[in-house]
Amino acid sequence: MQPFIPFSGSYLPDDVHFLLKPVEMEMTPVDQKEQLIQSGAKHYSEMLSQEPEPTDWHLDLFARALDQGAVRLAREVVMLAKALAERFGDTPIVLVSLVRAGVPLGVMLHQTLREMGKQSHHYGVSIIRDRGIDETAMDWIEHRHGTEGVVFVDGWTGKGAITGELRRSLASRTGYPQDPRLVVLADPCGVSWLAASDDDWLIPFGIMGAPVSGLISRSIWSSEGLHGCVQCEHLRQFECSRQLVDTVADCRNSLDLNKIPASQWNPVSFAQLKSQSVQVIGSLATEYAISSINRIKPGIAEATRAVLRRVPEHVLVRSVKDPDVALLVYLAREKNITITEVGDRIGQYRAITIIKKVH
Repeated sequence: MQPFIPFSGSYLPDDVHFLLKPVEMEMTPVDQKEQLIQSGAKHYSEMLSQEPEPTDWHLDLFARALDQGAVRLAREVVMLAKALAERFGDTPIVLVSLVRAGVPLGVMLHQTLREMGKQSHHYGVSIIRDRGIDETAMDWIEHRHGTEGVVFVDGWTGKGAITGELRRSLASRTGYPQDPRLVVLADPCGVSWLAASDDDWLIPFGIMGAPVSGLISRSIWSSEGLHGCVQCEHLRQFECSRQLVDTVADCRNSLDLNKIPASQWNPVSFAQLKSQSVQVIGSLATEYAISSINRIKPGIAEATRAVLRRVPEHVLVRSVKDPDVALLVYLAREKNITITEVGDRIGQYRAITIIKKVH
């Protein structure tokens, strides 16, 4: 096995080991990056734009989202941890969090499982749409732990692209079920193996980037060895990864865990969510003449991240008065992006961002 040293970013070493290679790279301006992505000249995973510093308003909204959502987060993490403990019995659980959105949930699950006396391990691994999961990282994990206890962790689902990528990646590896063991906090798309709910809600770590993900960038594709990442030292003063998990841990410690049931999530019961998602995305693709559905970013978290990282053209919300989309509406207005209130036309989602066609 290739020797390398896992690191933990701004998390505690016991909370996660990132199986990534820290690199330095020249940043690409957002407009130029969008042009290169849509023209096919470069894949999105070969470039990074400098992640902007969060504004005071952004930080305030994150603080409010955490204040309002911490108890729900604590409760739902316990529900997921109990379900994992039931499903795996005495088998040690190996949490493989998909960088970046899966990492905060993975840390919270790892902490909760440890407190329950359940043996678990936690790694942060890159997965890239159209390119697959980091094979070098998975070889490293399987060499140490096998495959029996491996579960993949992401924050939420949008339209199911990463689930499909995971399924394709694991098909060429042995020891995994046909449907990936994907654990998410919220699954409005209905494609996960285990979720706490199907709500599209304001997940606190869904509206912040590197500061809530261990101060690392989105992962960078590498054809040899580990995928890379940039350590976002310019955002260190805004670091809130530990604040998030510590706040949720404090809430968890105040709950009566015996009264919290294990998540009863059964993917079969939520199959209609997947068909509804396909219908919504297809309808929008037709209405806005979109040939690549990669330009449609459904769900509060995906819609917000797209406005922060990409070149958006439209933001669709169920209601502009919905407090859970306040940051998204604020950012869209700041960038003069058209905001349209569409009611139930976007199905189970409360917000969708459509990326501008630039090529």
